[in-house]
Amino acid sequence: MVSAIRSLQQTHDSGSTMLIRLLIGLVVFLPEGIQKLAFPDILGAGRFARIGIPLPDVMGPFVGAVETMCGALIILGLFTRLAAVPLIVIMVVAIISTKIPILLGHELWIFHLPKEIRRTGLWSMLHESRTDLTMLLGSIYLLIRGGGRLSLDAYFSAPRAKPPASALRHFASTWLLVPPRDRLNR
Repeated sequence: MVSAIRSLQQTHDSGSTMLIRLLIGLVVFLPEGIQKLAFPDILGAGRFARIGIPLPDVMGPFVGAVETMCGALIILGLFTRLAAVPLIVIMVVAIISTKIPILLGHELWIFHLPKEIRRTGLWSMLHESRTDLTMLLGSIYLLIRGGGRLSLDAYFSAPRAKPPASALRHFASTWLLVPPRDRLNR
């Protein structure tokens, strides 16, 4: 189990991956998740109901909590690959539910075309989805490459040097083989 976790955390990517982590976690998902929880009528359940997301009163807080937790994990570079997976799912759903209706110019299945959208088609969809596509591709990058050299994943997955045998012998002879009364008199 420990080796499976270490292999998920293993990353050899450069330290500049931290910039991608900050873009994904600090600039978008952490604050967006908090706002979904703080302003549910505008950005959480209320918005989800207007879009056509099923069970908006459940999904709004759930997505807000997932974005907040996964955004924080990505900022820290802790379990980066695992944290990227739900964010990828969220972005795919966001694109299907909000951007594809703009592309088509009408509702798609249960998802409504926003009333404030004045123009539709490819260029409008590309304009409206630029942040979504950036977050999707950034999350896929982190899934593939991990948190990078400047992450907690790199720290925890790094091989640890074993103490020299002489240090182990000294510890054993000093603390393990000497009776407790004698330890205090040394």
